[in-house]
Amino acid sequence: MTIFNLLVDFALNADKYLNLFLQTYGILTYVLLFVIIFCETGLVVTPFLPGDSLLFVAGALASQGGLNVLLLWVVLFAAAVLGDSMNYTIGHFTGRKVFNKDQAKFFKKEYLYKTQAFFEKHGGKTIVLARFMPVIRTFAPFVAGIGKMEYFRFLAYNVLGAFIWVSLLVFSGYFFGNLPIVKDNLLIFALIIIFSSVIPGLYAYIRNKIRKFMHPNWKRYASEYTA
Repeated sequence: MTIFNLLVDFALNADKYLNLFLQTYGILTYVLLFVIIFCETGLVVTPFLPGDSLLFVAGALASQGGLNVLLLWVVLFAAAVLGDSMNYTIGHFTGRKVFNKDQAKFFKKEYLYKTQAFFEKHGGKTIVLARFMPVIRTFAPFVAGIGKMEYFRFLAYNVLGAFIWVSLLVFSGYFFGNLPIVKDNLLIFALIIIFSSVIPGLYAYIRNKIRKFMHPNWKRYASEYTA
């Protein structure tokens, strides 16, 4: 089984893996969850790690008595805040070097232009909204660092976004995860959460494709965002 297949299997069966890890290693489960969320939000190269579904499943396990929900919330909240701060720092000090490479494989300058424009339009709330968008959640703080967004302003939105994201998903899992219909169909509910979180990004992608089709000379506006 390749690493990618293993990650997909983990995302789809997080409850089984976490239960097994909890039974085997006990309190170290908190450490595992911290590392996953920290890496998913803090390293721009790991946006594929599970986030939304993992928070919900962890909350569901807490409702069954395997984890302390308050300690779980503190651990995951800290991981989310520190992860975004790490990502911001990486973008601040190294981001422009990545984008200035003519043959950057993973980043394109147009992404920087569009995200800078998005920040210009929506301001700091971009950091909050991005929490609920896989991949964008990982990319937004990185670009905020590149754009030299004032750190304490970024931190305020970072904390607010992490608080809403972690609280909503963890406590949803905690309060609803022990219901028979949810407990017996946890995979289905996890998939619903994943699909729901992808919808905003999919909508934005389709809208941008339509705009490009309607305005084939859109690239000439890129210079406006580099000033």
